[in-house]
Amino acid sequence: MFKRLFSMALVFGAAALAPPAQAQGIHCMPRDVLVQRLANNHDEELKGGGLQNAQQLLEIWSSDSTGSFTVFITRPNGQSCVVATGQNWMGMTKPSGQGSAS
Repeated sequence: MFKRLFSMALVFGAAALAPPAQAQGIHCMPRDVLVQRLANNHDEELKGGGLQNAQQLLEIWSSDSTGSFTVFITRPNGQSCVVATGQNWMGMTKPSGQGSAS
């Protein structure tokens, strides 16, 4: 559980601290175009995400078959900007028998 939380904290923290898209030469495009490219060209699918703030939705897409991953932010106007891509994605699963305490 700690490893998963730590991994997610790193991903969300890195995205939160990323400079504006123009400073990194990050690619921005309509979300539907980006999602179609990720699915068709990289076999990636949505793995998780959440609201970074009221104006930004952060999404993580990855491929179980290729190990590639993409992290991007979508704004209310439908524009999505890629903030990170990479290889060797390791999805985390909760170990069996470790439920949440009630």
